[in-house]
Amino acid sequence: MTPMTPPPDPDPNAGPNPGPNPGSAAHACSPSASEPVTRAELDAREDALLGPWAMRCSGSRGREHEEPKHAYRTTYMRDRDRIIHASAFRRLEYKTQVFVNHEGDYYRTRLTHTMEVAQVARTAARALRLNEDLTESIALSHDLGHGPFGHKGEDVLKDLMAERGGFEHNAHGLRVVDLLEHRYPRWRGLNLCYEVREAFALHSPKDTAALGFRKGLKPLLEAQLVDVCDSLAYVAHDVDDGVASGLVTTEELLSNDLWREHWEAAQAQEAELPDGLQVLMSVKRLIDAGVTDLVESSRARIAAADLDSPEAVQAHAHRLIGFSDAMHRRQRALSRYLYEHFYCHPRLMRMGARARRILTALFEAYRSEPRMLSTRDRAWADEVGLERAICDRLAAMTDRQAVEEHASL
Repeated sequence: MTPMTPPPDPDPNAGPNPGPNPGSAAHACSPSASEPVTRAELDAREDALLGPWAMRCSGSRGREHEEPKHAYRTTYMRDRDRIIHASAFRRLEYKTQVFVNHEGDYYRTRLTHTMEVAQVARTAARALRLNEDLTESIALSHDLGHGPFGHKGEDVLKDLMAERGGFEHNAHGLRVVDLLEHRYPRWRGLNLCYEVREAFALHSPKDTAALGFRKGLKPLLEAQLVDVCDSLAYVAHDVDDGVASGLVTTEELLSNDLWREHWEAAQAQEAELPDGLQVLMSVKRLIDAGVTDLVESSRARIAAADLDSPEAVQAHAHRLIGFSDAMHRRQRALSRYLYEHFYCHPRLMRMGARARRILTALFEAYRSEPRMLSTRDRAWADEVGLERAICDRLAAMTDRQAVEEHASL
C-alpha cells in the first residue's frame, strides 16, 4: 500500500486552523460519523488485519445463486445473519445438548451451546488473525443438522436410515441450509457461501465427494478452529451441567488431573467460595487455559508451515489448529471421564431409551400411513422418497415436538 503524503505544515502567520473545509478533498476522504462504513472499507480492513492464511471475503468461491453485494455487510456477515434468522437455528433452543429439554431450564440446549462455541471461536480467531465473521458463521451453523434428543437421537435416525441413505448430522446440516429452509422465493435454502457450506462437508471427509465438494482437502483454518472450540466448549460446560444435575460430584471429578488443577487454583484464589461458584470459577479457568493453549499451539504450527494463502492451508498434509500434545491428552482424559461417569449415567441412558422408542414409533407410524404427514411433507416425499422425507421431518423436530407428536399418535 502506498503511504499517504503528509499534509504541509501550517502557516504560522495564518491564525488558528479552522479545520478542513467541508467542501475540500481532504474532508471528502476523511471518515465521518455521518458516513456509514462501506463494504469496500470492510474488505480493506480484512486485508489489513488478517493473516495470509485467513480466508477473505474477496477470495470466496461465492454462492450457488448470484446475488447483488450488500452495501454495508460483507459476504460472511450476511451468512451469519441468515443463519441466525433461520427456523432451524431458532429450534436449537428446544433441542437437547445432554438433557432432554423438559428436564430443566438451567441445562444447556443446542442453542446455548452454539452461542458458547461462537464466542470462544471468535476470541481465538481474532488472536490468530483469522476471519472472525466466517468463523462465527461456521460456529453458528455447525449444529443445525442435529435432531431431537441429542446424540442419542442421531444414533436412532442413523439406525433407521441405515439401508436408506444413512443419516449424519453434518451432512444433514448441509441439507438444512441448502434445501430445507424456505426463506427466498427463487431458490431453496439460505444460499450460503461455498466456504460455510464446505465446513459441513469437510467435517466428515468420507462424505465430501458425495456432497459435491472437492476431495482431498483440509478444512480452512476457520473451520478447523470451530471443530476444536466445539470440543473445548462442550467438555467444559458438560462438567458444569453434570455437577448441577447431581449426576457428577465435585469430589469424584477431583480424580481427573486437569479438573483438579483448576479447582485447586480457584480455591487458592478465593478460599471460602460456595461450591456452586467454585464450579463456575473452575470451568472459567478450564476454558481460559484451553483457549490459551489452543492459540499458542496453533500459532506455532501456522508459523512453521509458512503459509501464504488459504489454498496452502487446504493443501497442507495436516490440520494446523489444535491443542498442544499435552493439553490434547488432558482434554481427552476429561472427555473420557465424562463419558464413563456422566453420559453413561443410568438417568441419561433411560432418556436415550425413551428417545429411541419415540423416534422409532414416529418413523414407523408415518411410513405405514403417509397421509398422517402434512401436505408439504407428502409433496417433499414425492421428490426425495418417503423415508428421507420422514427423516427430514423427525430431524427438524424439537424434543417437545417429538414427545407431543408421539403422545398424539
